[in-house]
Amino acid sequence: MSNLTPEEIRKALHENHLLPHGAARNAQAEALVAAAEVCGDRALFRNALVTLIDAYEYSSERTRMMVPFARLLQEYDRDPGTFDRGEAHSLFWRFKWVSGQIINSPQIPLASAAGYLEDMERRYRLAGYSERAVRQSEYYLADAIGDDERAERAVAAWQATERDEMSDCHACETNSQGAFWATKGDDAKAIEIWEPVLAGKQTCQEEPHRVLARSLLPLLRQGRFDEARAHHLRGYRLARGNESLLRSIGQHIEFCALTGNEARGLEILFDHDTHLKPLTDVKAQLDFHGGVLVLLERLTVLGHGAGASVPYEGSAHSVDELYAVLRAGCLDIARRFDARNGNSRVSDRFLARLGRTPLVDVLPLGVRSSALPHAAPTAVPTPVPTPTPVPDASVRAGVDASAERARHARDQGHPGADALWAALAVSVAALPESEVDPLLSADLADHRAVSAARAGAPEAAELLAAARDRYRALGQAERAALAELRLAGVVAQAGADPAETRRLLATAVRAAEALDPADPARVRRIARAELTTIRLEPYLRSIEATHEHDESGPDAGHEHEHEHEQSHGHAELAAELDSFITSYAQALPDVAAEAEEMLGRVILAQGDPERALSALASSADRAVAAGCPWQAVDALVLRAGVLLSLGKPEEAEGAARSGLEHAAELTDPEEQGVVRLTLADALLRRRDGAEEAAEHALTAAHWFDQAGLSADGGAQARLLLARAYARAERYADAAEVVQSTLPDLLEHGEQQAVFVREFLGDLLREVRDLPASAEQYLHAAELTKDWEDPRPQAGFAQAAADQLAGTELVREAVAAYERALELHRRAGGAPVAEARILRSLAWLALREEVTVDTVAVARALMNEAAGVLEAASATDSQNPELRAELAQTWHQSAQVLDRQVQAMEGSAEENDDEGEAESAASAATALGEAEFTALRLEEIRLWDRAAVVYAELGHDHLEDRFQCTNNAAWTEQELGRSEAGVERITALMEEIRALPEGVVQEWMLPNAERIIARLRA
Repeated sequence: MSNLTPEEIRKALHENHLLPHGAARNAQAEALVAAAEVCGDRALFRNALVTLIDAYEYSSERTRMMVPFARLLQEYDRDPGTFDRGEAHSLFWRFKWVSGQIINSPQIPLASAAGYLEDMERRYRLAGYSERAVRQSEYYLADAIGDDERAERAVAAWQATERDEMSDCHACETNSQGAFWATKGDDAKAIEIWEPVLAGKQTCQEEPHRVLARSLLPLLRQGRFDEARAHHLRGYRLARGNESLLRSIGQHIEFCALTGNEARGLEILFDHDTHLKPLTDVKAQLDFHGGVLVLLERLTVLGHGAGASVPYEGSAHSVDELYAVLRAGCLDIARRFDARNGNSRVSDRFLARLGRTPLVDVLPLGVRSSALPHAAPTAVPTPVPTPTPVPDASVRAGVDASAERARHARDQGHPGADALWAALAVSVAALPESEVDPLLSADLADHRAVSAARAGAPEAAELLAAARDRYRALGQAERAALAELRLAGVVAQAGADPAETRRLLATAVRAAEALDPADPARVRRIARAELTTIRLEPYLRSIEATHEHDESGPDAGHEHEHEHEQSHGHAELAAELDSFITSYAQALPDVAAEAEEMLGRVILAQGDPERALSALASSADRAVAAGCPWQAVDALVLRAGVLLSLGKPEEAEGAARSGLEHAAELTDPEEQGVVRLTLADALLRRRDGAEEAAEHALTAAHWFDQAGLSADGGAQARLLLARAYARAERYADAAEVVQSTLPDLLEHGEQQAVFVREFLGDLLREVRDLPASAEQYLHAAELTKDWEDPRPQAGFAQAAADQLAGTELVREAVAAYERALELHRRAGGAPVAEARILRSLAWLALREEVTVDTVAVARALMNEAAGVLEAASATDSQNPELRAELAQTWHQSAQVLDRQVQAMEGSAEENDDEGEAESAASAATALGEAEFTALRLEEIRLWDRAAVVYAELGHDHLEDRFQCTNNAAWTEQELGRSEAGVERITALMEEIRALPEGVVQEWMLPNAERIIARLRA
């Protein structure tokens, strides 16, 4: 590379600026410095040094900038006069960067760091700059070495000094000033100072990225969990993959570790595992690895120290192994700083960081993270046999009391019964077998059997039969009857022959009927047996019908007959349930409520939603009146869903809110997720419901994760959460949520996959990630390519092209536009879309270079667009959209011509040193007087045509008309006809003054007056 010509080096330096930050860009910049030095062009050499310093600044090799800066400073000291104003400013600006890197380099003695700061202060004073940037650097030094009094003085002097052109941008200063208060322990003050950056009022290349990360723990300590969550989602998206922001990445990992989101933290670690090694910038290593160590320590506490596999230097390590390596490396760095500084400030801060404990048990983030592997069981030594102590009376009394509570909850059908039985089982296991009441032992066996049945375990039937037999042996006929009934249900679920299931059901009914009439449970057991029979009978009949159909073979007549039988079956089932409800409504309202919920579902299947709504509401009311509010939840959630489908979101919201209220005692995480997801869906239909919808969707996703349903209910909850965020214009948060669960969402059918791709494309467009947005639209286009209607594919291709047009990917944009145009023309009936594509292609033709040939291509495309619209207008002359698009096409056609003239003006100015006043004359000379005049007159005609149409379209297009008139007036001025331009503006002003109040924007008349003054000047 040392043989490059100066022009080749300049081109390579420009290309280097376009490379992503990192080692490759740094290496290229280093080679270009060497080549520039060899070629002997000192200005080019200085430019190359600045390029190298900048490359280091935004990488993990920041501390290496000190050498090229020293060489640049030598160039300045050798001959300051060779530095123009811009080069001198560039040099002094980078003084601040190098100051920070000296402070962050433990190998540089403290005296040298202090001497550099003094030199910086002297040079700034001689150059006429204020001491504001110097005091800021002094604060960094004082804070790093533990001189808190000096840090206080430096901050006070920094803030008291006026800003000048050497001051850091507002966002960076705000970051540092807030950090000063955060290190003092005043989180509230820090957050208050950071607010302008957090709110987006102050931004720069690395802000709000850094402040968002810095604010995470202060917000958590302040109890502002929603803001902390939002800052993580937005901040990590900005920082991800940026190696100059490793400190921020470490803070996001630490945040996850301290909020119960260790799995998310591990994913972030894997995304940046290439930096889990010794780094050139040891301060970046200390900051990044420190955050990783907080996570690794949490994983160890949770039992993942030996089991989980994490990468390090190309091979897999256990958590414990990586922790040991990183901790040793960080402690070594901290001790080097301490040795340089003469105190333990850096080590103390590092160890305090490692000692942090979780700030909240679990803070749901909304994003999908892979579950952590099951923790490896801790080895337990074989116990030495010891005599079993005899439990005292208080222990036995405690067990008896617990058993009574568990039985009461079980008989009540309370959701917390399982937890009571599980706790009781632990207590009983500690008792000698001889001390355990046989009935309690049977109850525990029954609970195990019921749990197995719910889980679909293959041994469930055997366990239920054993529990039944135990109860029979103890003379507990009522409990035996219930076990018999459950056994019938399990056998049916296992796919047994319908006859066998009916035999077991009949046995259960007889067992219930055989109970002592004085037994208060007799009526309940009979009702349960009847309801179970009613519930199972349609299932048994469907099995029999399936067998008959398989034996007779497929036949259209059979299909029709099956549908008729199904309809008849629904009516019969509804009648049975109705009769059952009437029979038991007074005696057993909770059982009647259960039957009425089933009735609501049957009626819904019959296609009568209004009757179903009534039944579901009645079921919920019965359950609440019976003292079983948790039983009302399913009916209310289903009712809310039906109301949503009927377009009644307000009523649906009421039902869902009631469901959530009654779900307080539910212990099943899936049920908790469903009720919250339903309420969130209803709230999102409300104009002002996005914020609350997001809250419930977030919680729903958490509950679905707990239920192991992240890919199902969890994915739908996250999609709804993202929609709520988007409604609240939290586009970055929404995009992060959707991308985290995208693989799950794409598995729920083609229609949803298309919607999700389009939605994500929209979100990425809003956050200006244009290539990624285009990619999603292209995925959506691919999904729709086989659809009979080509319009959706055309729309997605056009949307992708629109995003690509905003990037450097011109060829890809052109290809996407051409594909969209082909599809629109195949579908027909989309003249507006065609015209817009043709106009976009016209501008892309001028993107790289404006020449006679490219202008000719652009003009032809604009004319084609106008032709498409004129043809459509011929059959729909009063269509306002077509007319507005035609006016816009003429407007843009004039702008194309203007671009041609401007390009000739620029060319003329490059070839001579004429003043601005002669630029039009230069262009006229370059084009030829006649051609120049013809182009300008054609521009005026096009703007006039557009303005006439805008005027006809009314007040909504007044701003478009004003712009056309303004452009035409200035073009008149370039032709030496200033008064003609003044007349145009004046005439428009008179019309504007006559318009009704509120129609004209406030800026319009004052702006018109200024234009007239400038034209006359």
